[in-house]
Amino acid sequence: MAFALVLLWLLPCSLQAAPRVGQDFLLLGGATDEVTPQRACAPDVLARHQEVLSIPAPAAGWSGKPQAVDVFGVLTGEVRISHGDREICGSMHDARTRDSRFRAGVGLVVVPKAGDHEPIVVSWTRPLKPRWVPTIQLGAPSPVQQNDTARLLVRAACIAVAIALALSALMGWATTRDRSFLVYVGACIVFVLWQAVLGGLSGYPEPWLPVHDRASWWLIALTAFSQALLLPILWRLTGGDRRWPRSRPAQHLVLWGLIALGLSVPLWGLDGLSAGAAALEGSFLVVCTLCLGAGLWGLWRGDAHALPGLAALAPWWIMIGADALDARWLVAYRIEALQLSATWFLMMAAYALNLRLGRLRRQRDEMRQLADTDVLTGLPNRRAGLRLLAQYLERARQQPHALAIGFLDIDLFKDINDQFGHEVGDQVLVAVARALRGSVRNHDDVIRMGGEEFLVLLPGAGHAAAVARLETVRQQVAAVTQTLGIPGLTVSASIGLAVLQLGSDDLAGLLRRADHAMYCAKRNGRNQIHDGERTTTAGDPLPA
Repeated sequence: MAFALVLLWLLPCSLQAAPRVGQDFLLLGGATDEVTPQRACAPDVLARHQEVLSIPAPAAGWSGKPQAVDVFGVLTGEVRISHGDREICGSMHDARTRDSRFRAGVGLVVVPKAGDHEPIVVSWTRPLKPRWVPTIQLGAPSPVQQNDTARLLVRAACIAVAIALALSALMGWATTRDRSFLVYVGACIVFVLWQAVLGGLSGYPEPWLPVHDRASWWLIALTAFSQALLLPILWRLTGGDRRWPRSRPAQHLVLWGLIALGLSVPLWGLDGLSAGAAALEGSFLVVCTLCLGAGLWGLWRGDAHALPGLAALAPWWIMIGADALDARWLVAYRIEALQLSATWFLMMAAYALNLRLGRLRRQRDEMRQLADTDVLTGLPNRRAGLRLLAQYLERARQQPHALAIGFLDIDLFKDINDQFGHEVGDQVLVAVARALRGSVRNHDDVIRMGGEEFLVLLPGAGHAAAVARLETVRQQVAAVTQTLGIPGLTVSASIGLAVLQLGSDDLAGLLRRADHAMYCAKRNGRNQIHDGERTTTAGDPLPA
């Protein structure tokens, strides 16, 4: 939504004529006869203003200098500021009704005559909560407007951060398809809408939410929706869900109860809104207390995962304490404090999501490792080995170079199992795997194909180099006999060699030739290398 608003704002600029060559400026807009929008203080608006403040002049009268008045924190209805014949009525939810010099509040600059004692009068509608009183700032125009702009920047920045976090979570969901990320995106969207109504940005630069004169209804409904997501998430962040899994029905009750309360808000009157606001405040305090207890209990038990939850709770508890003490700063900057607390909560929830994403990736990598690894020997299994061989084959075709494979079978392995038992047979397999891994540069180039069969990949090796390296492999396998030191045990291997023939071999053909050569080596007496043309046995000279 915010992205669409930016595009709509940029569209008129994009339709302006481009600057001419050599012109060092760009003029946008043009002369206008449009009148600055003003909201007349209608009698029905003034009739709803139960609160009136009369700001008296100093004892010696006004100085004759400009006086700026800015009103913050009026969440519903319009604000009236008047002095003499100057009067303005503005709504926080329609920036077109306000003095454009004030962006976060409803403000007015007046210039009383020197010595004049006529007061500046401000009036507004009675707030829903007793402590939600407005803040009126009086002073010179420049510092008052700077404070107003700073408030606007904080409010806009909080919304921008929530939007950025939502987009990041959306990309996380696209990667993992984990539903938690979609829940987080929904929470960010709800918090963006809640903050927009709370801070008046729903009407800036002009209304993009149909708030109108029902700001209280919007605020209570969005507060209920926000708490429906915030409270269960806080409970989970502090570890309550892990330590008390039976609390999940209560979580669902809180979630759907608050959603139902939010949906029913349009049916309420003003008295119902006040009661609803008090109920939301009470439920929030109760759940925050439970979450604090759960987090501290988990931390005491050594659960480091509770720290993000306690960190997310910290600003809320600071506000609860400040509210109980009637802290002046909270009265003055309640909206900004609420938005900053909500933004901090979203950031801590995003941190927890990133931790979850890291765990999911580690689990995925571990599962992939388990799926591609032979449990007994730790070597890549047949599926992983054939995938790697296919990659080598494709690379050899794209950038022509040699590729050879050796198909190895432990001689008389069934007899070893029958004579010495399967436990010794497993020891032989592990020892052979260790010997093979030590004979190649890349450990992934040795694969257990199944049973007593292994595959050795030799990328970049031609015929002569492949025979030499496989002879080293054969000797290291034979050395396993001495390594194990089991009386009567002899370990040897028959190896079939196949060198890639570009243009005629595919993966299946290359494996078939190596397998056939291995069986030829067995028929010729075992403990030797065969490549379909020549057999190399123990003691034979290597080819030049």
